[in-house]
Amino acid sequence: MKISIVTPSYNQGCFLQRTLDSILSQSGDFEVEVIVMDGGSTDETVEILQNHGNDVHWVSEPDQGQADALNKGLRVATGEVIGWLNSDDVYEPGCLQTVCKIFRDEPETQWLYGKVRIIDEYDREFRRWITWYKNFRMNPFRYSKLLSENWISQMGVFWRREAGEEVGLPRVELQHAMDYEYWLRLGARWPGRFVDQYLASFRWYTNSKTGGDFITGTRECLDVAIEYGAQFPLAVLCHRFNRAKIVGTYQLMRWLGK
Repeated sequence: MKISIVTPSYNQGCFLQRTLDSILSQSGDFEVEVIVMDGGSTDETVEILQNHGNDVHWVSEPDQGQADALNKGLRVATGEVIGWLNSDDVYEPGCLQTVCKIFRDEPETQWLYGKVRIIDEYDREFRRWITWYKNFRMNPFRYSKLLSENWISQMGVFWRREAGEEVGLPRVELQHAMDYEYWLRLGARWPGRFVDQYLASFRWYTNSKTGGDFITGTRECLDVAIEYGAQFPLAVLCHRFNRAKIVGTYQLMRWLGK
């Protein structure tokens, strides 16, 4: 089985090597295809990519943002299974072997999601209470529950190539919720398969997209939930409440310097 990992990238050379190491160090009875679509970085990104030779397929050129870069990578991916790992996040050891085994043994599974830790710039795990809350929400999968709140972390998701071809590419006009919208598209067709294992780590820091603009990001997620939730008005109402809860919590943490 071949697993294609698509990594959109832009000026994150300080993290990129750790991201690539977390992919290339995976071992098991699978082949991994690493695809980095860089938006024309001006830092050390290109030098890092050049140093990996044929182990990484990469392009560095201007793009229209994260979703556009991701879509470029998805169009050239040849794996039977697809993963999306941003250039500042990392996979946990054994992640890809777990993913490979599930897709190989469970032909009915079209997409899966697993647990994800939160780490800082120095790879230290923190905000464990947020991780606990997301883990609590993850199982079992219900579409209405996903509409009420996005508890799936993007770097812990994998899907079959055929499933991706059926639902189409992520939407380039979305700046923050392109992953959440994609899970809703997948979930409308097939239930997500929960993996009770840590598959990846998500890097949270002030200058990251999520850490730096959570108000806009959560608003875009709410807009997506409204778009898909016409048949689930209670779930959308819960999403409004959950957004207020999240924004308030993050503003408090920012005020406290956490």
